[in-house]
Amino acid sequence: MSLYRRYSLPLLILALLSLFVLMAAHPQSSLNAGLRGLAIWWDVLFPSLFPFFVISELLLGFGIVHFIGALLDPLMQPLFRVPGCGGFVAAVSCASGYPIGAKLTAKLWEQKWITRIEGERLVAFTTSSDPIFLIGAVSVGFFHQPEIALVLGAAHYGGVLLIGLLMRFHGSRSENADIHSRQPKPAFGSILEIKTKASPAQRPGQMRQALYAMHAARLEDGRPFGELLRQAITSSLRLIIVVGGLVVFFCVILEALTNSGLMSGLRLLTAGLLTACGLPPTLTESIVGGIFEVTLGAQAAGEATGAALPFKVAAAAFILSWGGLSVHAQVASILNMTNLRYMPFLLARAAHGVISALLALLLWRPLMGQGSSPVFHPIYDIAWSPGFSSAMLLQSLLFLACLLAGMLTLSCLSVGTSHLFARLRRTYRQ
Repeated sequence: MSLYRRYSLPLLILALLSLFVLMAAHPQSSLNAGLRGLAIWWDVLFPSLFPFFVISELLLGFGIVHFIGALLDPLMQPLFRVPGCGGFVAAVSCASGYPIGAKLTAKLWEQKWITRIEGERLVAFTTSSDPIFLIGAVSVGFFHQPEIALVLGAAHYGGVLLIGLLMRFHGSRSENADIHSRQPKPAFGSILEIKTKASPAQRPGQMRQALYAMHAARLEDGRPFGELLRQAITSSLRLIIVVGGLVVFFCVILEALTNSGLMSGLRLLTAGLLTACGLPPTLTESIVGGIFEVTLGAQAAGEATGAALPFKVAAAAFILSWGGLSVHAQVASILNMTNLRYMPFLLARAAHGVISALLALLLWRPLMGQGSSPVFHPIYDIAWSPGFSSAMLLQSLLFLACLLAGMLTLSCLSVGTSHLFARLRRTYRQ
């Protein structure tokens, strides 16, 4: 028996007992922390994530994921080494936020559209913040400066692209030995046979292949709309309740560790690391809070004093990309139902946080202009309500449409380039 299996359970029991004692010693502060976490879940997370959970389930049932996957296959395969259906996961995840990427990846794994290695690649770079939270909560609500959303978005989603390009090298040696290999459904198999066995002149176009894939997936599902909607709402409610419970749980844990004095050591260590990197130590509270919960860390970054605005935006970019242990627990609970490993996701989140922070500092002057003041001073007095609004939904849907349009354009360019090289190769051979 390994040391991890031998001592993990006793250490976990000891940690839980210690947390129970700390919560019993400070009941009022634990109650207030739980209420704060519940308010975050009810005001921000539930109205922002639940509609996208339901819509994503419906899109899966109607075969839209397979339609977009067939269109994006020429782009996703050479860049990220994942099937084309991963393009739908990436686009929806960027529009609706974590942990929808892990949820959709687990669904694709269950349906055997992706292998374990491909699933680990996909979940590593499709776990990102949604534009509703990035713009409405962080830029407007916490920083009171909507214009920084441009820098935050470029740093965060630019880091997503870089992580995807880096994760394409993950599992190169063990991919051929993957036990849970991708096995397409029988209805979709005829399309694959057409693509592989037919001559180039007899193969259907990319759009026709995508329509065939959507039709075959819908026939394979077979559920009527009423039953599909009921199951989508049931599944989404179950997941959103788990998300809320984890947010409240980590808020109480953070408060208990603060009352015990254990957080002071972590704050001193974080302050030392920030000083060694040339960053203001006043960002310690935001980094420490963001390690546990992304909302608390982003709020602390916006309220930090004594630090220039670019550094506070870089701290917020790191927190949004890391996701917090609350998001990690959500993703781990989803991956626990599959054979996808958590460690590649953890390393990708840490790398994404560092890359996003560096991108925020590098892109600050080009995007904000030469005349931007590095000192934080609110220039907009906006009454922000964390609740869900139709304007935020339209902005998020517009972002999803633009993202899908850009990816489809790149996919068409990839198909055209491949056809051009094929013609040049045949001409050269002749």
